[in-house]
Amino acid sequence: MKGGRGMAKGSQDFKTGVTAALADAALQKALQNVKRGFVVKREAAKAKLPEFDTLREEARAIKDHTLSHLDLYLEAYERKVAESGGEVHYAPGAAEARAIVLKLCKEAGAKLVTKGKSMVSEEIGLNTPLQAAKIEVVETDLGEYIVQLRGERPSHIIAPVIHLTKEAIEADFRRAHQRLPRERRLDQAQYLVAEARTLLREKFLAADVGITGANLLIAETGSSVIVTNEGNGDLTSTLPRMHIVIASIEKIVPTLEDATTILRLLARSATGQEITTYTTFATGPRRDGDADGPAAYHVVLLDNGRSEMLGNEFADMLRCIRCGACLNHCPVYGAIGGHAYGSIYPGPMGAVLTPQLVGIDHARDLPNASSFCGRCEEVCPMDIPLPDMMRAWRERDFARGNPPLSERLLLRLWAYAAKRPGLYHALASTVALYMARRAGARGRLSRLPLLKAWMKARDLPAPQGKTFHKLYARGQRGKRR
Repeated sequence: MKGGRGMAKGSQDFKTGVTAALADAALQKALQNVKRGFVVKREAAKAKLPEFDTLREEARAIKDHTLSHLDLYLEAYERKVAESGGEVHYAPGAAEARAIVLKLCKEAGAKLVTKGKSMVSEEIGLNTPLQAAKIEVVETDLGEYIVQLRGERPSHIIAPVIHLTKEAIEADFRRAHQRLPRERRLDQAQYLVAEARTLLREKFLAADVGITGANLLIAETGSSVIVTNEGNGDLTSTLPRMHIVIASIEKIVPTLEDATTILRLLARSATGQEITTYTTFATGPRRDGDADGPAAYHVVLLDNGRSEMLGNEFADMLRCIRCGACLNHCPVYGAIGGHAYGSIYPGPMGAVLTPQLVGIDHARDLPNASSFCGRCEEVCPMDIPLPDMMRAWRERDFARGNPPLSERLLLRLWAYAAKRPGLYHALASTVALYMARRAGARGRLSRLPLLKAWMKARDLPAPQGKTFHKLYARGQRGKRR
């Protein structure tokens, strides 16, 4: 599948989005919450778990093993789901997944569908065909509910409204909930949450079908696992007559023990919690004697380009557990937020995954939107080499001739010089001397030829002293003496 609602926009749209994001004072204020919240809390949670790095190695081994035998575990999972009274449906792409879900909803006579948090449903643009069929769709995660009111996409994979201030959300609630008293208080988070909870409770009780994603799928038991802090996942999966789980194929793990290993890393990496408030295991429809649960249980397993990744240099990306740690620690995401990426999956993980989903021709700017500081790989609980894969996409992009002619000519000139050490060292010394003199006593440069756009938002420290090559050569001469 290529495309789908919310997938990557073109290069010009990305650059326009970046410019708008940097100039948006409210967005810049809201983005400070990423550094003050997620980053600090993750570090504290990791420090309290001495075996974090050991768990990381174990989790990587679990996912690598599963991906190496993915067909076998998918078959085992399907058998267990069938044994519990459920049904598994395979969707090669987004169009097939949308069609399967729409067919199931029509068979259930659905008029109202509630949804728990599911990035995959965003990936395939599920809401549009359901609404076109006159089915009301209500997002029940508070963040997703807010962006649905605004007609936006989530800007973060675990915190959909990280781009908004409390004042903006209050304005949205007053606009959307006009039947409620105008004098009610909405100036604090507790009042906003209480209002959303009251309105959503009506939807939970009236829903015909509940749709959730899955953080993990367990082959041993045929269970799906979701983690939430609001309980909306439980209400979505147990109250309606039909529960539909939609998840991508790499969410499979072999056993319950494997699932718990990954869960110990997930919340700590995502929100800095030891475990989320709700960790819910769903296994099939309601059985005789059960107090609640759906009468029908369906799982839609989405490929959408994942199987192609198994055999290429991006296979490590399939270990991703969607914790958002790479977004939280990325200086680029921290400066522009998620919407500028033009994709459901922003930040470093999106820079790798989105080109696989829509093609590098439509997402070439995303792997280029990186400082390559390596922080994303450092904090990833699944040890995914994100910078290496962004470089691989850059190489593919260059091989296809996508970069502008000016960019390709500059790279060829650099390559020409780099292959000739004498010329390269002479040029490096000349440029370093030029930059040092231009900076003068200030010691920093605010403008350079060919780098006008890059230096619009930053200064560059001027070179000091000799070049690295000269210092290295002097050190080698010293050793020989």
